[in-house]
Amino acid sequence: QVQLVESGGGLVQAGGSLRLSCAASGTIFSINNVGWYRQAPGEQRELVAIIRNGGTTNYADAVKGRFAISRDNAKNTLYLQMNNLKPEDTAVYYCNAVINWKNVWGQGTQVTVSS
Repeated sequence: QVQLVESGGGLVQAGGSLRLSCAASGTIFSINNVGWYRQAPGEQRELVAIIRNGGTTNYADAVKGRFAISRDNAKNTLYLQMNNLKPEDTAVYYCNAVINWKNVWGQGTQVTVSS
């Protein structure tokens, strides 16, 4: 069974940095459209950053210039480097990918930014 497992969340002060990781495991034939989403309390889940087929990356306006998405294909791992964190970045962060032509979500990792 294919699954995604996030790690790297935690509590950080405003202006600090965190790096999230998302490792895919199981029998994998293909991985496409890998991305990070977040959901704050009382809010809808929103796209943070994504690497689309062909390598194009897109970022939410709120994180442009502060966050960077990357992937290590050899390790089947996705990363999100988050710099200059703000209290409004507080949320549960989820990774998502289309693996073996199915949409797969991780369980989420909490990021809390204190002011």
